[in-house]
Amino acid sequence: SWQSGAVQRGAAAVKWKIIAVTADMGLTVQNILVFGRRETPRRQLLSAVRLARGAPILAFDPEDARKRVEQLPWVRTATVERRLPDTILLRIVERQPMALWQQRGRFALIDPDGVVIEEDGNGRFPGLLVVVGEDAPAFAAQLQQVLMTEPELMVRVKAAVRVGGRRWNLRLDNGIDVRLPEADAASAWARLAEYERSH
Repeated sequence: SWQSGAVQRGAAAVKWKIIAVTADMGLTVQNILVFGRRETPRRQLLSAVRLARGAPILAFDPEDARKRVEQLPWVRTATVERRLPDTILLRIVERQPMALWQQRGRFALIDPDGVVIEEDGNGRFPGLLVVVGEDAPAFAAQLQQVLMTEPELMVRVKAAVRVGGRRWNLRLDNGIDVRLPEADAASAWARLAEYERSH
């Protein structure tokens, strides 16, 4: 109704008058402290926070800022806090690159959750496993766990191709292809490593 709308407008006007008074008292943003940033570009992060030095600190909504920051490709989680009188504290946990996903001749950097962090990620993180296949990102972490059980053999794996949505073919550094079975791939991997050690 018109009356309830008028009450809401009146409450908003009072709120902004209070915020203006607090700004005059010195409650304005002077410092933005960021922890955990390594790969996220600083400018991109500050753009997502949407905050200028000197802005009234009580007008800033930390929850809205957190949601925007968590939309950034490298950011897995974020916390944003107001520290009166003049500081905003931003902590982020960034995604960890796990593999390169090759699709249609292009490479994308993916994390253990299968999330694409960065398109055209081939080059900044040399030595990452290359995975191929439509559903490869979703199963790459599971494959990585199997491979890590035999580290000496794992370093020789250059690429892994997902076959039929069920199993993996591995390409070793000597050009040999290893066909892991669908069932109990870990045991097959261990047997191959033992064969390599003994021969």
